[in-house]
Amino acid sequence: MTDRALAVVRAGALTTVQDTGRPGHAHLGVPRSGALDGPSAALVNRLVGNPRGAAVLETTLNGVAVRPGSTVTAAVAGAPCPVTVDGRPVAWGAPVRVPAGSVLDVGPAVRGVRSYVAVSGGVAVEAVLGSRSTDLLSGLGPPPLTDGTVLPLGHPTDVHARVDVAPQPAPPAELLLRVTLGPRDDWFTPEATRAFTTRTYRVSPTSNRIGLRTEGPALERSVTGELPSEGMVLGAVQVPPDGRPVVFLADHPTTGGYPVIGVVRTPDLPAAAQAAPGTPVRFMAVRRR
Repeated sequence: MTDRALAVVRAGALTTVQDTGRPGHAHLGVPRSGALDGPSAALVNRLVGNPRGAAVLETTLNGVAVRPGSTVTAAVAGAPCPVTVDGRPVAWGAPVRVPAGSVLDVGPAVRGVRSYVAVSGGVAVEAVLGSRSTDLLSGLGPPPLTDGTVLPLGHPTDVHARVDVAPQPAPPAELLLRVTLGPRDDWFTPEATRAFTTRTYRVSPTSNRIGLRTEGPALERSVTGELPSEGMVLGAVQVPPDGRPVVFLADHPTTGGYPVIGVVRTPDLPAAAQAAPGTPVRFMAVRRR
């Protein structure tokens, strides 16, 4: 392993490389991808002096452990979790010095789902279509990490963090998603639309980077015919045959054949990335801009 590299000691349930994604390729069938909780990814980059778009690690539920080949500055934020260096507790949400050969261990999320790990210089895997992000749907970018994976690191800049620690919102106890109805809300009965915007759902354990699946009232359709495949956008709320809404996240398909009852406002999606299974979900209808 070279000095500017990061060896994966423990990969965790699902740890991927993510940056700001690859927008502008939907016409090729390529979703945006990128960090689900963009503000947390940007924060850890800021804490270690990286550019906002530098690639970071996105963990899922039980964290990751890595060993740098040279001394680096690291920061962990997103879902709160214990962080240690060679077994000694260090700060979460703040820059931390990790000596060469030491193990930075990001533990299980105490609340929320996804933690973000930035290392000075950023993860420097090869970019695909302008992004280093792992896309679980299309398979673009590096595969999810496994034990023993070695990741190249970029060279740190001379820019130092202007803050030693930064506040960030806690993972939601209840997820409130503002949604603009349409374009296919007329495919549902008035009772279904009312249930969608007034009843409480819960986050399903089957949720992933492609979509936040829900458990709750099934939405009855008034139109039972088939819908030709049409374009899908980030935040689209698609309703499959079981009637339970699915909120499309960063790795969503770019087309789909199930009706979209509404679209969630983009600023609400980072909270969706941190909503653990069982979290109550409410959809609040808002007017079109």
